[in-house]
Amino acid sequence: MVESGGSGRPRPDSEQSAEHPATPASPATDLAQTPDEPKPEDDSGTGDPDTGADTGAETGNDKTETETAAEPTAPPTPTLPKGPPPPRPPEQPRGGLLMGRPFGVPVYVAPSWFLVAALITWVFGGQLDRVLPELGAARYLVSLFFAVAFYASVLIHELAHTIAALRFKLPVRRIQLQFFGGVSEIEKEAETPGREFWLAFVGPLLSLVLSGLFYLALQPVEPGTVPGVLLAGLMISNLIVAIFNLLPGLPLDGGRMLRAVVWKITGKPMSGTIAAAWVGRALAVSVLVGLPLLTQSGALGSSAEDSVGMDTVTDALLAAILAAIIWTGAGNSLRMARLREHLPDLRARTLTRRAVPVETDTPLSEALRRANDAGARALVVVDAHGEPLSLVREAAIVGVPEHRRPWVAVSGLAQDLTDGMRISAELAGEDLLDVLRATPATEYLVVEETGEIFGVLSAADVERAFVKAMARPS
Repeated sequence: MVESGGSGRPRPDSEQSAEHPATPASPATDLAQTPDEPKPEDDSGTGDPDTGADTGAETGNDKTETETAAEPTAPPTPTLPKGPPPPRPPEQPRGGLLMGRPFGVPVYVAPSWFLVAALITWVFGGQLDRVLPELGAARYLVSLFFAVAFYASVLIHELAHTIAALRFKLPVRRIQLQFFGGVSEIEKEAETPGREFWLAFVGPLLSLVLSGLFYLALQPVEPGTVPGVLLAGLMISNLIVAIFNLLPGLPLDGGRMLRAVVWKITGKPMSGTIAAAWVGRALAVSVLVGLPLLTQSGALGSSAEDSVGMDTVTDALLAAILAAIIWTGAGNSLRMARLREHLPDLRARTLTRRAVPVETDTPLSEALRRANDAGARALVVVDAHGEPLSLVREAAIVGVPEHRRPWVAVSGLAQDLTDGMRISAELAGEDLLDVLRATPATEYLVVEETGEIFGVLSAADVERAFVKAMARPS
C-alpha cells in the first residue's frame, strides 16, 4: 500500500485549476449551484426549503432566532441539494467459530461443519458396525474422532495454500472449514502464472503426502483393529481429497492450475479464468449425472443390488450438492475475475473532487460562495499556514438550513483528518480499495507526492464508479 507522507499543503488556485478540472457533477451531489441559478432565500425562518424543517441544534457560531433577526440579511448563497446518504462500509463476515490464528491467519469453523461432522459420524459408524461389531455404541465415538481427524487433514491442506500465499506476499483474510472442505480466502491474485500454479498445487500435493504418511503408518498395524480402520480411512479420504481437488475446473485447485496454464499460453489471466470456469461448469454437470450412475454400476465398490432405496436417494442428493457447489464456485470465479479486470479503472486522481481551502472561522455561506466561484465541489479546513485540519462533511452541509449558513462556521461541520484519511493521488485499483477499507470514512483528503492538496475523494463517488465499471462488458 502507498500512503501519503506529505503535509497536504494547498497549491495555488491557478495551478490547481489548470491541472485538476472540476469533476462533472450530478444533481444529487453538487456542492454548489451554478451562479446563474441562485436559490431564493427562505425569509420565513421556518426551515430549509429542501428539508421543510429546522434541524434544531447547530454547532459553530449559531445564534438564537432573536439574534438572527437583528443581524443584517445576508445575500443569497449557493445551497447543496439533499442527495442520497453516503454508503455504509460493508461489514466483514466473521465466518463461524474462531479456532486459532496460525501464521497470523484466523481459522474459522462454519456452522455447516457440525452438520457434516454429524453425517460423517453416522456414516462411518455404520461402516464400523460391519467391520468391528464388538464396539457397540462406542463406534460413534470412534467415528467422531475420525471426522475431527479428517477435517484436521483438510486444515493442513488449506494451511499449505496459506503458507504459499504468504511466501508470495499475498494477504490471506482467513481460513474457513465448512461444508465439504475448507477455503483459504486470499485477497489478491498471484502476479505470475507460475506462482498461481504452485499456489494451487501445494494443497493437493500435501493431501497426497498425508495419504502416503497414513499408508506408511498403517503397515505395522494389525488389520481389523480400531487404529487400522482409522488409518485406512484417513489414507483413503486424503487420497480422495487430493484427486477431487486436482480435477481441472474452478473453483477446485485443479481449475486454478488450468487457469495458470491458459494464462501462460495466452498471456491473459482473464482467458485462463474463462476457460477454467467453463470446464468447472461442465464438471458440475458431470458430477450431477455421473456420480449416481457410477454408484448404481458398482464401480465405487458396492454392488448394484446394495445401491437401491435410501442409498440411491442419498447418492443423488450428494451429487446435487457437489454439483451446486462447483457450479456456483465457477460462476463466482468469473465474477471476481471481471471485478479485478475493471479495478484499474478506479483511480483516485480521476475520481477526486476539486477542493477549496478555507479557514476555520469562515462562514459556511462564504465557503460555498468560494467553491461556487472556483467550480469546486469540496471544502478543506486549513490553519493560518495552509495546513489541512479537517474536511467539511457533505452530509453536514445538507443539514444546515440556508438562512443559518451565514452564522455557521465551517469548522463546526468538519471531520478531523486522521492518517488513514490522507491518501495519495496515485492510488488506483486494489491499492485504493485497500486504503479505503482500512479507514472507513465518507470523504478523504487526496494529496500529491509533494504534500500539496489535490482534492477530496468521496466514498460515494468511488461506489458509483465501481458500479459503472462493473456494468461494462468484459
